[in-house]
Amino acid sequence: MSTREKAVPVAEGPLGLELLQGLFADRSLLTAMTTMHGRLGNIFKITIPGFQPIVVSGPEFNRQMMVTERDKFRWRGTTDPVVKLLRHGVLIEDDEEHDRLRACMEPALRRTPTNEHLPAMIRYTDQVLAGWPDGGEVDMLVEMRKVALLILMGTVYGTEFTPHLEALWEPILKAIQYISPGAWVIWPNMPRPGYKEPLQALDEYLYGLIAERRANGGPEEDLVGRLLTDLGDDDDLIRDQLLTMLIAGHDTSTAMLSWALLLLGRHPGALAQAQGEVDAVCGAELPTAEMLNQLEFLDQVNKETLRLYPPIHIGNRFAKEDVELQGYHVPEGSRVMVSVYLTQRDEQVWEEANDFCPHRFAREEKHERPSLSYVPFGGGPRNCIGATFAQIEARLVLARILQQFELALVPGQKITTHMGATLEPRPGVLMNVRRRSHV
Repeated sequence: MSTREKAVPVAEGPLGLELLQGLFADRSLLTAMTTMHGRLGNIFKITIPGFQPIVVSGPEFNRQMMVTERDKFRWRGTTDPVVKLLRHGVLIEDDEEHDRLRACMEPALRRTPTNEHLPAMIRYTDQVLAGWPDGGEVDMLVEMRKVALLILMGTVYGTEFTPHLEALWEPILKAIQYISPGAWVIWPNMPRPGYKEPLQALDEYLYGLIAERRANGGPEEDLVGRLLTDLGDDDDLIRDQLLTMLIAGHDTSTAMLSWALLLLGRHPGALAQAQGEVDAVCGAELPTAEMLNQLEFLDQVNKETLRLYPPIHIGNRFAKEDVELQGYHVPEGSRVMVSVYLTQRDEQVWEEANDFCPHRFAREEKHERPSLSYVPFGGGPRNCIGATFAQIEARLVLARILQQFELALVPGQKITTHMGATLEPRPGVLMNVRRRSHV
């Protein structure tokens, strides 16, 4: 460490005791990180035995981590379960191999093919909504996962997933649980019983999908087709990309849609405005790409939801060498966690940072904010490969729900912010749903 570099702040003395008490009280690392951010600023070090990452947030640190200094960091540690599960998935790989895989996969997720998928997105959304009891309760966390899985598999993968949804539901949830933060962070090689069979079931499905497409052919421009063309006969590498996108591509949408519905339920005025806009633009017609582009307030709701509850709320990196971040010394091998959540609730950047205020994203009310102060899809060359797809999907799904149902939160729920593979509302989002008469 050079004489001009500073040591990363840590929580000591009374603050350290306060953090420990908070951890034991609500078992939330997110709460502890928020407290440390408020007291120590945009860089600090967590000092839990066996787990001592440096946490950074804010546009300046984001720029270094995502753009200017990104080549000084690798993405994953070899002991992380996400590496064991996804192996050589595009999220894991660095440098040229990452770029090669991304170039192969990205075209299947661009705006033009996504807009072409709108009829299928509507069909899968309506398939799930048809099962909602008129005047009954539904758990939006469960229902949005169904929608997200059916849409992803039916459009990007080009395969009908409905026959497999029930059988693979628990294996998919187990895969998400496998890579979610847990005791493995402190004890990397801890025994983890109960995962072998569910994860094997997912592999059998994906290898079967590859074999079926090789035998019978199919579209060359969907994700499976592009992988078969570009990666040749390397079924293991193809499997890694398919599993990566299966988990990341649906779990993020599940979380985002669930939070959006929860926030609308908590803010009846915003819900009424969103529903009124959908009625004015779409009426009872099936939404088109042109209609979706006119749903400006619904887009603001989605953007504000992503600000408050970014599904990928934190990114892990490991320093390949000693690095200086904004004057602070980061030793080689350090785990650095880039907090999107803290960045997007920074009171130095966002007015009323913890309040739900969709209008902050209105064109006429936009304020100049530092670049990389809003990063729900990351930033720089490794921004989210599915960002365009996810935003179109979210607007379409919410519009279709608002067209067909009156919504109200079931009162008395205690919903917490859960740090899993994504940031989720747990244990769920129960809503009363009543079918609208005009549809």
